[in-house]
Amino acid sequence: MDTLELFQRLGLALAIGFLIGIERGWQEREGPSGSRVAGIRTFALVGLLGGVWGALFAQVGGVALGLAALGFALGFIVFEWRQSIADNNLSATGLVAGLLTFALGAFAVMGDMAVAGASAVAATALLAEREALHSFLKKVTWPELRAALLLLAMSFVLLPILPDRMVDPWHALNPHRIWLLTILIAVISYAGYIAIRLAGTRRGLLYAGAVGGLVSSTAVTVSYSKLAKLQAETGPEVANAILASWVVSLLRMATLASFIAPPLALPLAVPVVGAAIVLAVAGFLFDHRMKRSATPPKLGLTNPFELGEVLQFGALLGLVMIPAKLLGDNLGQAGLLPLAAVTGLADVDPITLSVSQMLGGAITPATGALAILVAGAANITAKSGLAIAIGGPRLGAGLAAAGALAIAAGGAIHFLLVF
Repeated sequence: MDTLELFQRLGLALAIGFLIGIERGWQEREGPSGSRVAGIRTFALVGLLGGVWGALFAQVGGVALGLAALGFALGFIVFEWRQSIADNNLSATGLVAGLLTFALGAFAVMGDMAVAGASAVAATALLAEREALHSFLKKVTWPELRAALLLLAMSFVLLPILPDRMVDPWHALNPHRIWLLTILIAVISYAGYIAIRLAGTRRGLLYAGAVGGLVSSTAVTVSYSKLAKLQAETGPEVANAILASWVVSLLRMATLASFIAPPLALPLAVPVVGAAIVLAVAGFLFDHRMKRSATPPKLGLTNPFELGEVLQFGALLGLVMIPAKLLGDNLGQAGLLPLAAVTGLADVDPITLSVSQMLGGAITPATGALAILVAGAANITAKSGLAIAIGGPRLGAGLAAAGALAIAAGGAIHFLLVF
């Protein structure tokens, strides 16, 4: 590297040490001068020291650099050990921060400057959030931690090893995709649990339901219907959250289709907006019932989600995919509307993407919009059935009525536009 680049890299190494040193000094700002092993100046020098040894690597080799790092580590350990005895403090944070500063200083000269700088910022932010992290750990319960670990295992251990291809004779089942949907169900359940903890019972469910509608309103319906069955007093809150997910899902469907095929925008967006307004009005009525309640219900949740329920839903989804695939193969484009109705029972995305890409020729914007609307209507019908089957008639009847009115409104608007 040339002289200018070397100065830049050494400057970054110094800045890394200075940044971490500011945080370390701020944490101990109330202590008397000279009471700490390392402060702003020391950490800045440690970063520069790592940078200098990184610059010398080409001349002295890796063995010398390793010995230098070892010597620094031993010396720093001794000083931190003496400091811990004096303060009667067993924390190893200062020691790790010093070793990391030396390593990042060397990496700033030898490696990618952007990565070194970003790592320093991340480390400083982590060090600065000591109180917040400690407070967070005091509030976390074992079921919450267990659920998070289970989600991570589902996502990063099992998902990568599942085959991302069709494995059945009908070419309908993709294990990777089915497992990904089961993960989404678990994530939505966990998001609802966390939202309740952060925002309270009433608004927490609503926020989580709306966000969940961007991913899978069916998953929201399944998860929250189960909650309503377990605790009947949450019925209005759960119904409002489910309706919010339906509204978001419809708007997402229309936006996706209109983006891929702009001619679909008018014949599809207007009926969808009409149906969404009906659902929003129904949600307002449920919200009015919530406000009339004297006190908010207490959820008393013990588990963020149940893995057994997630697996059952994944298996059901896989069973629905097989007849949908067979119907499509046997009827082809002539069976566009029946295919939309069948596939819409499980998911509106496949038919939405297919129609948007096939638009033109035999498929006019009006026909394409009708097919997508049929899929949306079938999806709302299926979700209403799930709400009745899982949440019971008390929850499902209201949702089914709202869904039926929304379907009627969307269909009427569509035919008014066509004729």
